Amino acid sequence: MIAGDVVTAVLLPAGAAFSAVGALGVLRFPDLLTRLHAATKPQTIGLLLILAGVAPQAGSVAAATPLLLVAVFQLITAPVAAQTIGAAAYRAGAIDPGTLTLDESDESDERE
Repeated sequence: MIAGDVVTAVLLPAGAAFSAVGALGVLRFPDLLTRLHAATKPQTIGLLLILAGVAPQAGSVAAATPLLLVAVFQLITAPVAAQTIGAAAYRAGAIDPGTLTLDESDESDERE
């Protein structure tokens, strides 16, 4: 086996495991914020590991360049989407304020 095959054999199952754990978290976690966390963090890491595992099999830098673009796009869009969904859910009242440790968006506090 060559080194690229070993890297692929390690990274692809690791990425699949991260993605599976994230999917399990989406199913098992009780509220929107924890599900949102499970949908973004492990899924992003899983995708990056899978892309890193596929890259050695691409054969050339030109063939692997789209993988880098997918990784950058994922790293940019996943946090923005999670923040936007969380903020919209907060404004809509879909989040139980009792589950928040610190509510920096609470406008009922009197600030000087």
